Amino acid sequence: MRRRTLSIQCTECGTEVFSYVKFGKGHLIRCWKQRILTDNSKTKEGNVLCSCGNVVGVDEGFYIKIRQHQVNIK
Repeated sequence: MRRRTLSIQCTECGTEVFSYVKFGKGHLIRCWKQRILTDNSKTKEGNVLCSCGNVVGVDEGFYIKIRQHQVNIK
């Protein structure tokens, strides 16, 4: 199985929100919390925020559902 380390960045300010290990191919829809290597985000009322205040995802318990147009994935 293919394994990649992704840098998930905010579209507003360009700072890295997560460093994430992704397995397999396809789009990134959910970030499983156990696969996040570095976490530079803040959580407020169930929303996952960048340091600039942009909402980049929603905390769903075991995973974070990513808002596709709020992040750049490299």
